[in-house]
Amino acid sequence: MPTICFYQDSRHEEHLYWIRELFKIGYVSRRNDGMTELRINGYGQVRNILQSLTPYIKFKKIQAKALKEACGILLDTKLKMLSKAQLVKLVDLILVIQRENYVTKKKKTKNELMLMLGLTP
Repeated sequence: MPTICFYQDSRHEEHLYWIRELFKIGYVSRRNDGMTELRINGYGQVRNILQSLTPYIKFKKIQAKALKEACGILLDTKLKMLSKAQLVKLVDLILVIQRENYVTKKKKTKNELMLMLGLTP
């Protein structure tokens, strides 16, 4: 499930509510660490918000483009009905997102992703 999160110190959470109201999307919740987050879930919602925000994204433009493309593939066809070419494309998009991500843990290799999707490397 694709998810986009916006984080903000809870003292300034009104900005997250403003974004939520402006786009009529996602939900806001307070965390125990003094942060508040706006979470946007789902293929359609994530694709739509990325479409709206792409011109303004500065730091994660490559990830946003890859995620938007992946959401478009998954929104149009159920995972079990995807062609081999579509599955391989998804693997490539996942690798782009992982490569551009700051987090170093829990990254999958291309072979691991191919096996997860029932494809032989």
